[in-house]
Amino acid sequence: MASLTVRIGEESHKALREMAARSGKSMQAVLAKAIEEYRRKSLLENANAAFADLRKDTKAWHREQEERAAWDVTLDDGQEKD
Repeated sequence: MASLTVRIGEESHKALREMAARSGKSMQAVLAKAIEEYRRKSLLENANAAFADLRKDTKAWHREQEERAAWDVTLDDGQEKD
């Protein structure tokens, strides 16, 4: 795996070192996990904000509801349920 250098503040480095020591994982592993969790959290926050904006636009929200209703009929496709 390629190795790159990223500058972080002393407090962040200290916290990273402590988390790594407590978890028994490398600082790189702890940092990678933290970045992935932050990425997922940001993705959900952005999706939630976009959904909230959609709900504020009554015409767009109505079209969304119509589209959902159209797709809901595909659930009854004659296939047996698991």
